[in-house]
Amino acid sequence: MAAAVTVVLIALLVGGGALLYVLQANLEITARAAATTRAAEVAAMVRTQGVSEATTTIRAESRSGQLVQILTADGAVRGASSHLVATRPMSPQRPAPKTTTITEEDLDHVGPGGDWIVASTGLSAHGRAYIVQVAVPIEVQHQTVQTVAVFLLAASPALLVAVAVAVWLLVGRALRTVEHIRSEVATIDDQRLGRRIDVPATHDEIAALAVTMNTMLDRLQTSQQAQRAFVSDASHELRSPLATLTTATELAMTADEAGRTRLLGTIGGELGRMRALVDNLMTLARADAHDLVIVREDVDLDDLVDAEIRRLRATSTHRVLARLEPVRLTGGDPLRIAQALRNVVDNAERHARTTIRLTLRAGTDAAVLWVDNDGDPVPIADRERIFERFVRLDESRSRDAGGSGLGLAIARTTIDSHHGTLLAAESDDGWCRFEMRLPLPGPAGVAGPVDQRERVDLTSQLEHQADHGDGDEPATDDIGHPVIAEIHPAESDGGTDKAGADHGDASDPPIKTYREQDGGEDPGHRAVGGMPRGERIVPGRAVDQ
Repeated sequence: MAAAVTVVLIALLVGGGALLYVLQANLEITARAAATTRAAEVAAMVRTQGVSEATTTIRAESRSGQLVQILTADGAVRGASSHLVATRPMSPQRPAPKTTTITEEDLDHVGPGGDWIVASTGLSAHGRAYIVQVAVPIEVQHQTVQTVAVFLLAASPALLVAVAVAVWLLVGRALRTVEHIRSEVATIDDQRLGRRIDVPATHDEIAALAVTMNTMLDRLQTSQQAQRAFVSDASHELRSPLATLTTATELAMTADEAGRTRLLGTIGGELGRMRALVDNLMTLARADAHDLVIVREDVDLDDLVDAEIRRLRATSTHRVLARLEPVRLTGGDPLRIAQALRNVVDNAERHARTTIRLTLRAGTDAAVLWVDNDGDPVPIADRERIFERFVRLDESRSRDAGGSGLGLAIARTTIDSHHGTLLAAESDDGWCRFEMRLPLPGPAGVAGPVDQRERVDLTSQLEHQADHGDGDEPATDDIGHPVIAEIHPAESDGGTDKAGADHGDASDPPIKTYREQDGGEDPGHRAVGGMPRGERIVPGRAVDQ
Protein backbone atom coordinates (compact mmCIF):
# COMPACT_ATOMS: atom_id res chain seq x y z
CA MET A 1 0.00 0.00 0.00
CA ALA A 2 2.84 2.41 0.86
CA ALA A 3 4.34 1.81 -2.55
CA ALA A 4 1.05 2.65 -4.24
CA VAL A 5 0.69 5.88 -2.22
CA THR A 6 4.28 6.83 -3.04
CA VAL A 7 3.71 6.25 -6.72
CA VAL A 8 0.54 8.39 -6.63
CA LEU A 9 2.38 11.17 -4.77
CA ILE A 10 5.18 11.22 -7.34
CA ALA A 11 2.60 11.24 -10.12
CA LEU A 12 0.82 14.17 -8.51
CA LEU A 13 4.01 16.18 -8.15
CA VAL A 14 5.16 15.54 -11.70
CA GLY A 15 1.70 15.98 -13.20
CA GLY A 16 0.94 19.07 -11.14
CA GLY A 17 4.21 20.72 -12.07
CA ALA A 18 3.63 19.98 -15.72
CA LEU A 19 0.06 21.32 -15.48
CA LEU A 20 1.19 24.61 -13.91
CA TYR A 21 3.92 25.06 -16.50
CA VAL A 22 1.56 24.43 -19.41
CA LEU A 23 -1.12 26.68 -17.89
CA GLN A 24 1.34 29.55 -17.37
CA ALA A 25 2.68 29.21 -20.91
CA ASN A 26 -0.80 29.12 -22.46
CA LEU A 27 -1.96 32.21 -20.53
CA GLU A 28 1.08 34.20 -21.59
CA ILE A 29 0.65 33.12 -25.21
CA THR A 30 -2.97 34.23 -25.07
CA ALA A 31 -1.98 37.63 -23.64
CA ARG A 32 0.69 38.14 -26.28
CA ALA A 33 -1.73 37.21 -29.06
CA ALA A 34 -4.36 39.63 -27.72
CA ALA A 35 -1.83 42.50 -27.48
CA THR A 36 -0.47 41.88 -30.98
CA THR A 37 -3.94 41.67 -32.51
CA ARG A 38 -5.09 44.91 -30.85
CA ALA A 39 -1.92 46.73 -31.92
CA ALA A 40 -2.51 45.70 -35.52
CA GLU A 41 -6.11 46.96 -35.38
CA VAL A 42 -5.11 50.37 -33.99
CA ALA A 43 -2.32 50.72 -36.56
CA ALA A 44 -4.86 50.13 -39.31
CA MET A 45 -7.13 52.83 -37.87
CA VAL A 46 -4.24 55.32 -37.75
CA ARG A 47 -3.44 54.66 -41.41
CA THR A 48 -7.05 55.06 -42.53
CA GLN A 49 -8.54 57.61 -40.12
CA GLY A 50 -5.57 59.59 -38.90
CA VAL A 51 -4.22 60.02 -35.40
CA SER A 52 -7.00 62.27 -34.04
CA GLU A 53 -9.93 60.11 -35.15
CA ALA A 54 -8.04 56.93 -34.12
CA THR A 55 -7.51 58.40 -30.66
CA THR A 56 -11.21 59.19 -30.34
CA THR A 57 -12.08 55.66 -31.45
CA ILE A 58 -9.73 53.87 -29.04
CA ARG A 59 -11.09 55.94 -26.16
CA ALA A 60 -14.64 55.11 -27.14
CA GLU A 61 -13.83 51.43 -27.63
CA SER A 62 -11.61 51.12 -24.60
CA ARG A 63 -11.44 47.43 -23.61
CA SER A 64 -11.22 46.30 -20.04
CA GLY A 65 -7.70 45.46 -19.02
CA GLN A 66 -6.04 46.88 -22.16
CA LEU A 67 -4.14 50.17 -22.54
CA VAL A 68 -3.38 51.72 -25.96
CA GLN A 69 -0.94 54.50 -26.94
CA ILE A 70 -0.13 56.23 -30.23
CA LEU A 71 3.45 57.55 -30.24
CA THR A 72 5.51 59.57 -32.64
CA ALA A 73 8.86 58.30 -33.80
CA ASP A 74 10.64 60.22 -31.01
CA GLY A 75 8.37 58.74 -28.31
CA ALA A 76 5.91 61.56 -27.75
CA VAL A 77 2.39 60.42 -26.84
CA ARG A 78 -0.11 61.62 -29.49
CA GLY A 79 -3.06 59.59 -28.27
CA ALA A 80 -4.04 57.18 -25.45
CA SER A 81 -7.04 55.16 -24.41
CA SER A 82 -6.67 56.23 -20.78
CA HIS A 83 -5.31 59.23 -18.95
CA LEU A 84 -3.12 56.82 -16.98
CA VAL A 85 -0.83 56.41 -19.98
CA ALA A 86 -1.32 59.80 -21.64
CA THR A 87 1.96 61.27 -20.51
CA ARG A 88 4.77 58.77 -21.07
CA PRO A 89 5.34 55.70 -23.25
CA MET A 90 4.65 52.27 -21.80
CA SER A 91 7.70 50.70 -23.47
CA PRO A 92 11.03 52.06 -24.73
CA GLN A 93 10.73 49.90 -27.87
CA ARG A 94 10.65 51.84 -31.19
CA PRO A 95 10.18 49.27 -33.93
CA ALA A 96 10.44 50.19 -37.60
CA PRO A 97 7.28 50.34 -39.71
CA LYS A 98 5.59 46.99 -40.24
CA THR A 99 7.54 45.53 -37.34
CA THR A 100 6.19 44.34 -33.98
CA THR A 101 8.09 43.72 -30.76
CA ILE A 102 6.72 42.27 -27.52
CA THR A 103 8.19 42.91 -24.09
CA GLU A 104 7.16 42.42 -20.48
CA GLU A 105 7.07 45.70 -18.60
CA ASP A 106 6.46 46.75 -14.98
CA LEU A 107 3.99 49.62 -15.17
CA ASP A 108 3.74 50.59 -11.52
CA HIS A 109 2.41 54.05 -12.38
CA VAL A 110 -0.68 52.47 -13.89
CA GLY A 111 -1.68 50.61 -10.74
CA PRO A 112 -0.78 47.79 -8.36
CA GLY A 113 0.48 44.62 -9.95
CA GLY A 114 2.35 46.29 -12.77
CA ASP A 115 3.32 43.20 -14.80
CA TRP A 116 2.15 43.82 -18.36
CA ILE A 117 2.75 42.43 -21.83
CA VAL A 118 3.43 45.38 -24.19
CA ALA A 119 3.20 44.91 -27.98
CA SER A 120 4.85 47.75 -30.02
CA THR A 121 3.98 47.98 -33.75
CA GLY A 122 5.63 50.49 -36.11
CA LEU A 123 3.72 52.08 -39.02
CA SER A 124 3.88 54.93 -41.50
CA ALA A 125 0.82 57.15 -42.10
CA HIS A 126 0.42 60.44 -43.97
CA GLY A 127 4.16 60.75 -44.44
CA ARG A 128 5.05 60.33 -40.79
CA ALA A 129 6.21 57.40 -38.64
CA TYR A 130 4.11 56.33 -35.67
CA ILE A 131 4.25 53.58 -33.06
CA VAL A 132 1.23 51.86 -31.54
CA GLN A 133 1.72 50.28 -28.12
CA VAL A 134 -0.88 47.95 -26.52
CA ALA A 135 -0.44 46.72 -22.93
CA VAL A 136 -2.25 43.63 -21.56
CA PRO A 137 -1.97 42.77 -17.84
CA ILE A 138 -0.58 39.35 -16.93
CA GLU A 139 -1.05 39.61 -13.20
CA VAL A 140 -4.41 37.86 -13.54
CA GLN A 141 -2.73 34.98 -15.31
CA HIS A 142 -0.14 34.72 -12.55
CA GLN A 143 -2.86 34.69 -9.96
CA THR A 144 -4.70 31.98 -11.89
CA VAL A 145 -1.61 29.78 -11.91
CA GLN A 146 -1.06 30.40 -8.21
CA THR A 147 -4.68 29.50 -7.44
CA VAL A 148 -4.38 26.22 -9.34
CA ALA A 149 -1.13 25.44 -7.53
CA VAL A 150 -2.70 26.06 -4.15
CA PHE A 151 -5.67 23.88 -5.07
CA LEU A 152 -3.38 21.03 -6.14
CA LEU A 153 -1.38 21.27 -2.93
CA ALA A 154 -4.53 21.30 -0.87
CA ALA A 155 -6.19 18.44 -2.73
CA SER A 156 -3.14 16.17 -2.88
CA PRO A 157 -3.29 14.95 0.75
CA ALA A 158 -6.98 14.18 0.43
CA LEU A 159 -6.33 12.38 -2.84
CA LEU A 160 -3.49 10.38 -1.29
CA VAL A 161 -5.71 9.34 1.59
CA ALA A 162 -8.45 8.29 -0.82
CA VAL A 163 -5.95 6.27 -2.87
CA ALA A 164 -4.57 4.61 0.27
CA VAL A 165 -8.04 3.61 1.43
CA ALA A 166 -9.04 2.32 -2.02
CA VAL A 167 -5.83 0.31 -2.38
CA TRP A 168 -6.23 -1.11 1.10
CA LEU A 169 -9.80 -2.19 0.41
CA LEU A 170 -9.28 -3.54 -3.13
CA VAL A 171 -5.92 -5.20 -2.55
CA GLY A 172 -7.09 -6.54 0.77
CA ARG A 173 -10.12 -8.08 -0.88
CA ALA A 174 -7.98 -9.67 -3.58
CA LEU A 175 -5.41 -10.88 -1.07
CA ARG A 176 -8.09 -12.45 1.06
CA THR A 177 -8.93 -14.71 -1.87
CA VAL A 178 -5.23 -15.46 -2.34
CA GLU A 179 -4.90 -16.18 1.36
CA HIS A 180 -7.87 -18.54 1.13
CA ILE A 181 -6.18 -20.38 -1.73
CA ARG A 182 -2.90 -20.48 0.21
CA SER A 183 -4.56 -21.86 3.32
CA GLU A 184 -6.30 -24.57 1.30
CA VAL A 185 -3.08 -25.57 -0.44
CA ALA A 186 -1.26 -25.62 2.92
CA THR A 187 -3.62 -28.34 4.16
CA ILE A 188 -2.98 -30.61 1.17
CA ASP A 189 -0.26 -33.21 1.72
CA ASP A 190 0.60 -36.56 0.17
CA GLN A 191 -2.39 -38.11 1.94
CA ARG A 192 -4.85 -35.51 0.62
CA LEU A 193 -3.77 -35.01 -2.98
CA GLY A 194 -7.32 -35.70 -4.08
CA ARG A 195 -8.55 -32.39 -2.67
CA ARG A 196 -9.00 -29.39 -4.95
CA ILE A 197 -9.32 -25.62 -4.50
CA ASP A 198 -12.65 -23.87 -5.00
CA VAL A 199 -12.42 -21.68 -8.10
CA PRO A 200 -14.09 -18.26 -7.60
CA ALA A 201 -16.61 -17.20 -10.24
CA THR A 202 -14.78 -13.92 -10.91
CA HIS A 203 -13.12 -15.00 -14.19
CA ASP A 204 -10.04 -12.93 -13.34
CA GLU A 205 -6.41 -13.60 -12.47
CA ILE A 206 -7.38 -15.01 -9.06
CA ALA A 207 -9.65 -17.56 -10.70
CA ALA A 208 -6.85 -18.38 -13.16
CA LEU A 209 -4.51 -18.91 -10.19
CA ALA A 210 -6.96 -21.34 -8.61
CA VAL A 211 -7.31 -23.26 -11.88
CA THR A 212 -3.52 -23.41 -12.21
CA MET A 213 -3.17 -24.72 -8.66
CA ASN A 214 -5.76 -27.44 -9.36
CA THR A 215 -3.92 -28.39 -12.54
CA MET A 216 -0.67 -28.63 -10.61
CA LEU A 217 -2.36 -30.81 -7.99
CA ASP A 218 -3.66 -33.06 -10.78
CA ARG A 219 -0.12 -33.50 -12.08
CA LEU A 220 1.23 -34.16 -8.59
CA GLN A 221 -1.47 -36.74 -7.90
CA THR A 222 -0.84 -38.46 -11.23
CA SER A 223 2.91 -38.44 -10.57
CA GLN A 224 2.43 -39.85 -7.08
CA GLN A 225 0.13 -42.59 -8.32
CA ALA A 226 2.60 -43.49 -11.07
CA GLN A 227 5.48 -43.51 -8.59
CA ARG A 228 3.62 -45.70 -6.13
CA ALA A 229 2.55 -48.07 -8.88
CA PHE A 230 6.12 -48.17 -10.17
CA VAL A 231 7.53 -48.99 -6.73
CA SER A 232 4.82 -51.55 -6.10
CA ASP A 233 5.34 -53.26 -9.45
CA ALA A 234 9.12 -53.20 -9.09
CA SER A 235 8.84 -54.74 -5.61
CA HIS A 236 6.49 -57.39 -6.94
CA GLU A 237 8.86 -58.20 -9.81
CA LEU A 238 11.82 -58.52 -7.45
CA ARG A 239 9.91 -60.63 -4.94
CA SER A 240 9.73 -63.70 -7.17
CA PRO A 241 13.48 -64.02 -7.95
CA LEU A 242 14.35 -63.18 -4.34
CA ALA A 243 12.03 -65.91 -3.11
CA THR A 244 13.58 -68.33 -5.60
CA LEU A 245 17.08 -67.35 -4.51
CA THR A 246 16.18 -67.79 -0.84
CA THR A 247 14.66 -71.22 -1.40
CA ALA A 248 17.50 -72.36 -3.67
CA THR A 249 20.10 -71.20 -1.14
CA GLU A 250 18.41 -73.04 1.72
CA LEU A 251 18.16 -76.22 -0.37
CA ALA A 252 21.75 -75.93 -1.54
CA MET A 253 22.97 -75.97 2.06
CA THR A 254 21.61 -79.50 2.56
CA ALA A 255 21.78 -80.89 -1.01
CA ASP A 256 24.38 -83.26 -2.38
CA GLU A 257 26.93 -82.24 -4.99
CA ALA A 258 24.66 -82.95 -7.99
CA GLY A 259 21.71 -81.15 -6.42
CA ARG A 260 23.90 -78.22 -5.46
CA THR A 261 25.08 -77.94 -9.07
CA ARG A 262 21.51 -77.83 -10.35
CA LEU A 263 20.58 -75.23 -7.72
CA LEU A 264 23.55 -73.06 -8.65
CA GLY A 265 22.24 -72.99 -12.21
CA THR A 266 18.86 -71.86 -10.93
CA ILE A 267 20.49 -69.19 -8.77
CA GLY A 268 22.49 -67.93 -11.72
CA GLY A 269 19.40 -67.63 -13.88
CA GLU A 270 17.51 -65.71 -11.19
CA LEU A 271 20.48 -63.40 -10.65
CA GLY A 272 20.56 -62.68 -14.39
CA ARG A 273 16.85 -61.92 -14.33
CA MET A 274 17.28 -59.54 -11.40
CA ARG A 275 20.24 -57.85 -13.07
CA ALA A 276 18.23 -57.29 -16.27
CA LEU A 277 15.31 -55.91 -14.27
CA VAL A 278 17.55 -53.52 -12.33
CA ASP A 279 19.22 -52.36 -15.56
CA ASN A 280 15.82 -51.67 -17.09
CA LEU A 281 14.72 -49.75 -14.02
CA MET A 282 17.90 -47.66 -14.12
CA THR A 283 17.34 -46.87 -17.79
CA LEU A 284 13.81 -45.66 -17.14
CA ALA A 285 14.93 -43.69 -14.07
CA ARG A 286 17.59 -41.89 -16.13
CA ALA A 287 15.03 -41.18 -18.82
CA ASP A 288 12.65 -39.70 -16.24
CA ALA A 289 15.47 -37.53 -14.89
CA HIS A 290 16.43 -36.47 -18.44
CA ASP A 291 19.85 -37.98 -17.74
CA LEU A 292 19.77 -40.67 -20.42
CA VAL A 293 23.09 -40.50 -22.25
CA ILE A 294 22.65 -40.62 -26.03
CA VAL A 295 25.75 -41.02 -28.21
CA ARG A 296 25.16 -39.18 -31.49
CA GLU A 297 26.74 -40.76 -34.54
CA ASP A 298 25.83 -42.19 -37.94
CA VAL A 299 23.96 -45.49 -37.67
CA ASP A 300 23.37 -48.05 -40.43
CA LEU A 301 19.92 -49.12 -39.36
CA ASP A 302 19.80 -51.99 -41.85
CA ASP A 303 22.93 -53.48 -40.24
CA LEU A 304 21.29 -53.38 -36.80
CA VAL A 305 18.15 -55.03 -38.15
CA ASP A 306 20.20 -57.61 -40.02
CA ALA A 307 22.13 -58.49 -36.86
CA GLU A 308 18.86 -58.89 -34.98
CA ILE A 309 17.50 -61.15 -37.75
CA ARG A 310 20.57 -63.38 -37.58
CA ARG A 311 20.30 -63.57 -33.80
CA LEU A 312 16.62 -64.40 -34.01
CA ARG A 313 17.14 -67.10 -36.64
CA ALA A 314 19.84 -68.65 -34.50
CA THR A 315 17.83 -68.66 -31.27
CA SER A 316 14.14 -68.67 -32.14
CA THR A 317 11.97 -71.63 -33.06
CA HIS A 318 9.83 -69.41 -35.30
CA ARG A 319 10.06 -68.82 -39.01
CA VAL A 320 11.73 -65.43 -39.66
CA LEU A 321 11.05 -63.41 -42.82
CA ALA A 322 12.88 -60.22 -43.67
CA ARG A 323 12.75 -57.46 -46.25
CA LEU A 324 15.40 -54.78 -45.80
CA GLU A 325 16.47 -51.63 -47.59
CA PRO A 326 19.76 -49.84 -46.81
CA VAL A 327 19.11 -46.95 -44.42
CA ARG A 328 21.55 -44.68 -42.61
CA LEU A 329 20.57 -42.46 -39.70
CA THR A 330 22.43 -39.35 -38.59
CA GLY A 331 22.81 -38.49 -34.93
CA GLY A 332 21.67 -41.81 -33.48
CA ASP A 333 22.94 -44.04 -30.68
CA PRO A 334 23.53 -47.50 -32.15
CA LEU A 335 23.49 -49.24 -28.75
CA ARG A 336 20.25 -47.60 -27.64
CA ILE A 337 18.54 -48.24 -30.97
CA ALA A 338 19.75 -51.86 -30.94
CA GLN A 339 18.34 -52.27 -27.43
CA ALA A 340 14.97 -50.86 -28.49
CA LEU A 341 14.95 -53.07 -31.59
CA ARG A 342 15.75 -56.15 -29.54
CA ASN A 343 12.97 -55.40 -27.05
CA VAL A 344 10.42 -55.08 -29.86
CA VAL A 345 11.68 -58.20 -31.64
CA ASP A 346 11.70 -60.22 -28.40
CA ASN A 347 8.16 -59.07 -27.80
CA ALA A 348 7.17 -60.30 -31.27
CA GLU A 349 8.97 -63.61 -30.67
CA ARG A 350 6.97 -64.22 -27.50
CA HIS A 351 3.69 -63.36 -29.20
CA ALA A 352 4.16 -65.09 -32.58
CA ARG A 353 2.53 -68.40 -33.37
CA THR A 354 4.83 -69.53 -36.16
CA THR A 355 6.24 -66.56 -38.09
CA ILE A 356 7.97 -63.22 -37.50
CA ARG A 357 8.35 -60.70 -40.33
CA LEU A 358 10.64 -57.64 -40.36
CA THR A 359 10.34 -54.96 -43.05
CA LEU A 360 12.67 -51.96 -43.25
CA ARG A 361 12.23 -49.23 -45.85
CA ALA A 362 13.38 -45.65 -46.31
CA GLY A 363 10.63 -43.08 -46.73
CA THR A 364 10.97 -39.48 -47.83
CA ASP A 365 11.61 -38.17 -44.31
CA ALA A 366 11.76 -41.21 -42.03
CA ALA A 367 12.96 -44.79 -41.87
CA VAL A 368 10.07 -47.18 -41.22
CA LEU A 369 10.54 -50.57 -39.57
CA TRP A 370 7.64 -52.99 -39.27
CA VAL A 371 8.02 -55.85 -36.82
CA ASP A 372 5.10 -58.19 -37.54
CA ASN A 373 4.11 -61.52 -36.09
CA ASP A 374 1.22 -63.82 -36.85
CA GLY A 375 -0.18 -63.58 -33.33
CA ASP A 376 -3.27 -61.66 -32.35
CA PRO A 377 -3.02 -57.86 -32.87
CA VAL A 378 -2.98 -55.63 -29.81
CA PRO A 379 -6.54 -54.42 -29.09
CA ILE A 380 -7.13 -50.85 -30.18
CA ALA A 381 -8.01 -49.76 -26.64
CA ASP A 382 -4.65 -51.06 -25.35
CA ARG A 383 -2.31 -49.79 -28.08
CA GLU A 384 -1.09 -46.92 -25.93
CA ARG A 385 -1.34 -48.62 -22.56
CA ILE A 386 0.92 -51.42 -23.76
CA PHE A 387 3.87 -48.99 -23.67
CA GLU A 388 3.32 -48.20 -20.00
CA ARG A 389 5.61 -49.76 -17.41
CA PHE A 390 4.83 -53.20 -16.00
CA VAL A 391 1.78 -53.55 -18.26
CA ARG A 392 0.78 -57.03 -19.33
CA LEU A 393 -2.41 -57.39 -21.28
CA ASP A 394 -2.52 -61.10 -20.54
CA GLU A 395 -2.32 -61.21 -16.76
CA SER A 396 -2.75 -64.99 -16.71
CA ARG A 397 0.71 -65.53 -18.19
CA SER A 398 3.64 -66.42 -16.04
CA ARG A 399 6.20 -63.72 -15.56
CA ASP A 400 8.92 -65.92 -16.97
CA ALA A 401 7.06 -66.14 -20.27
CA GLY A 402 5.84 -62.57 -20.35
CA GLY A 403 8.94 -60.69 -19.28
CA SER A 404 9.02 -57.83 -16.80
CA GLY A 405 6.71 -55.53 -18.74
CA LEU A 406 9.47 -52.92 -19.22
CA GLY A 407 10.77 -53.79 -22.68
CA LEU A 408 8.28 -51.81 -24.73
CA ALA A 409 8.41 -48.88 -22.29
CA ILE A 410 12.20 -48.70 -22.71
CA ALA A 411 11.88 -49.06 -26.48
CA ARG A 412 9.45 -46.16 -26.76
CA THR A 413 11.59 -44.01 -24.44
CA THR A 414 14.62 -44.69 -26.62
CA ILE A 415 12.82 -43.96 -29.88
CA ASP A 416 11.31 -40.79 -28.40
CA SER A 417 14.81 -39.63 -27.44
CA HIS A 418 15.72 -39.97 -31.15
CA HIS A 419 12.67 -37.87 -32.14
CA GLY A 420 10.95 -40.92 -33.58
CA THR A 421 7.75 -42.83 -32.86
CA LEU A 422 6.89 -46.39 -31.83
CA LEU A 423 3.29 -47.52 -32.27
CA ALA A 424 1.27 -50.69 -32.00
CA ALA A 425 -0.88 -51.42 -35.06
CA GLU A 426 -2.29 -54.17 -37.26
CA SER A 427 -0.85 -55.19 -40.63
CA ASP A 428 -2.89 -55.49 -43.81
CA ASP A 429 -3.01 -59.26 -43.44
CA GLY A 430 -4.25 -59.07 -39.82
CA TRP A 431 -0.93 -59.71 -38.08
CA CYS A 432 0.23 -57.97 -34.92
CA ARG A 433 2.50 -55.07 -35.91
CA PHE A 434 4.83 -52.68 -34.14
CA GLU A 435 5.83 -49.72 -36.30
CA MET A 436 9.05 -47.84 -35.57
CA ARG A 437 9.78 -44.54 -37.34
CA LEU A 438 13.09 -42.68 -37.12
CA PRO A 439 13.76 -39.35 -38.88
CA LEU A 440 16.16 -39.28 -41.80
CA PRO A 441 18.58 -36.43 -42.58
CA GLY A 442 17.93 -36.08 -46.31
CA PRO A 443 14.92 -36.00 -48.65
CA ALA A 444 15.90 -39.31 -50.16
CA GLY A 445 16.19 -41.00 -46.78
CA VAL A 446 19.80 -42.16 -47.22
CA ALA A 447 22.73 -40.01 -46.12
CA GLY A 448 26.25 -40.89 -47.19
CA PRO A 449 27.55 -44.07 -48.79
CA VAL A 450 25.68 -47.25 -47.96
CA ASP A 451 26.84 -50.74 -48.79
CA GLN A 452 24.43 -51.79 -51.56
CA ARG A 453 24.91 -55.50 -50.99
CA GLU A 454 22.65 -57.88 -52.85
CA ARG A 455 19.78 -59.06 -50.69
CA VAL A 456 17.71 -62.13 -51.57
CA ASP A 457 15.06 -64.12 -49.80
CA LEU A 458 16.51 -67.11 -47.99
CA THR A 459 13.83 -68.26 -45.65
CA SER A 460 10.96 -69.01 -48.01
CA GLN A 461 13.28 -70.01 -50.87
CA LEU A 462 15.28 -72.51 -48.80
CA GLU A 463 12.13 -73.99 -47.32
CA HIS A 464 10.72 -74.43 -50.80
CA GLN A 465 13.99 -76.01 -52.02
CA ALA A 466 14.14 -78.37 -49.09
CA ASP A 467 10.55 -79.50 -49.63
CA HIS A 468 10.32 -79.51 -53.44
CA GLY A 469 13.84 -79.53 -54.81
CA ASP A 470 13.14 -76.48 -57.03
CA GLY A 471 15.15 -73.31 -56.49
CA ASP A 472 13.99 -71.39 -59.57
CA GLU A 473 10.86 -69.74 -58.17
CA PRO A 474 11.25 -66.35 -56.46
CA ALA A 475 10.77 -66.28 -52.72
CA THR A 476 7.65 -64.72 -51.26
CA ASP A 477 6.13 -64.44 -47.81
CA ASP A 478 2.69 -65.66 -46.75
CA ILE A 479 0.92 -62.77 -48.48
CA GLY A 480 2.90 -62.87 -51.72
CA HIS A 481 5.49 -60.17 -50.96
CA PRO A 482 9.10 -60.81 -52.00
CA VAL A 483 11.21 -61.26 -48.89
CA ILE A 484 14.90 -60.40 -48.80
CA ALA A 485 17.70 -61.22 -46.43
CA GLU A 486 21.41 -60.52 -46.56
CA ILE A 487 23.81 -63.03 -48.11
CA HIS A 488 26.37 -64.14 -45.54
CA PRO A 489 29.67 -66.00 -45.94
CA ALA A 490 29.43 -69.75 -45.51
CA GLU A 491 30.30 -71.33 -42.21
CA SER A 492 30.95 -74.72 -43.78
CA ASP A 493 32.73 -76.04 -46.80
CA GLY A 494 31.00 -76.37 -50.14
CA GLY A 495 28.65 -79.15 -51.01
CA THR A 496 25.31 -80.05 -52.47
CA ASP A 497 22.08 -79.92 -50.51
CA LYS A 498 19.18 -82.27 -50.78
CA ALA A 499 17.60 -80.13 -53.47
CA GLY A 500 20.67 -80.46 -55.64
CA ALA A 501 21.96 -76.87 -55.29
CA ASP A 502 25.72 -76.86 -55.82
CA HIS A 503 27.69 -74.60 -53.44
CA GLY A 504 31.13 -75.77 -54.43
CA ASP A 505 31.68 -73.13 -57.13
CA ALA A 506 34.05 -70.47 -55.74
CA SER A 507 32.74 -67.90 -58.22
CA ASP A 508 29.30 -67.77 -56.55
CA PRO A 509 28.86 -66.20 -53.09
CA PRO A 510 28.20 -69.02 -50.63
CA ILE A 511 25.16 -69.04 -48.35
CA LYS A 512 25.36 -69.40 -44.60
CA THR A 513 24.42 -72.97 -43.62
CA TYR A 514 23.80 -74.99 -40.48
CA ARG A 515 24.92 -78.56 -39.90
CA GLU A 516 22.52 -81.31 -38.98
CA GLN A 517 22.17 -81.83 -35.25
CA ASP A 518 22.46 -85.60 -35.36
CA GLY A 519 25.82 -85.77 -37.09
CA GLY A 520 25.89 -87.94 -40.18
CA GLU A 521 23.78 -85.84 -42.59
CA ASP A 522 24.85 -83.65 -45.46
CA PRO A 523 26.90 -80.73 -44.06
CA GLY A 524 25.56 -78.46 -46.78
CA HIS A 525 21.94 -78.91 -45.73
CA ARG A 526 20.40 -75.45 -45.28
CA ALA A 527 18.39 -74.29 -42.29
CA VAL A 528 14.71 -73.47 -42.65
CA GLY A 529 13.26 -70.43 -40.86
CA GLY A 530 16.58 -69.66 -39.15
CA MET A 531 16.81 -72.99 -37.22
CA PRO A 532 18.84 -76.15 -37.97
CA ARG A 533 16.86 -79.03 -39.34
CA GLY A 534 16.16 -81.75 -36.88
CA GLU A 535 15.07 -79.37 -34.10
CA ARG A 536 11.45 -79.40 -32.95
CA ILE A 537 9.26 -76.36 -33.64
CA VAL A 538 7.26 -75.38 -30.53
CA PRO A 539 4.35 -72.93 -30.32
CA GLY A 540 5.25 -69.30 -29.71
CA ARG A 541 4.67 -67.61 -26.39
CA ALA A 542 2.47 -64.60 -25.68
CA VAL A 543 3.40 -60.99 -26.27
CA ASP A 544 4.99 -58.79 -23.61
CA GLN A 545 1.82 -56.77 -23.03
